[in-house]
Amino acid sequence: MHDKVCVPDILSLVDDLANRAEERGMLTIRKANSGDVLDAWDIRKASVLAACANYYSEASLSAWVDGSPTDKWANVVERDFYVAVADGFVVGTGMLTVASAQVDAIFLRPSHMGRGIGRKMLESLEALARDHGLASMRLDATLNAAPFYRHCGWSGDSISTYRTSRGLELPCIPMTKEGLHNTLSER
Repeated sequence: MHDKVCVPDILSLVDDLANRAEERGMLTIRKANSGDVLDAWDIRKASVLAACANYYSEASLSAWVDGSPTDKWANVVERDFYVAVADGFVVGTGMLTVASAQVDAIFLRPSHMGRGIGRKMLESLEALARDHGLASMRLDATLNAAPFYRHCGWSGDSISTYRTSRGLELPCIPMTKEGLHNTLSER
């Protein structure tokens, strides 16, 4: 008789392998593809539930992450997403819509938060924006993420409302980053 492998056991194994890869400096950021759609959805859900719990109501969080990936989601992931990969496992996401200079969807597996992966993703998206000739970028930060973005040189303090594609309204902080042509050379 075979032992059953539980999903949490597999997720734990993925996290362990990704942690070891990250420790060896084997983190890469690449363009997302169709094989990343489910990982991106799962990372988004886990990240929202873990990082936003102290800032948004349980009802808002549930509505935000409810459901499963749609064809529209898959198309956006394939067109605009980038993924952070450690030892072959996707551990984070980020999105840049060049036409609007908009950054979105910087989400990390909870086990990989606080390790600089979000900063690396953001720097990669900023470099991509520079490559496309953008001098500035914008994003709508969740209330919990605004300090992270400020630490990375973004500005914005006023609270606004973010409307999801499903009609959910969430408080957010619109932020901008100017002077992208100088960002990396000054560090």
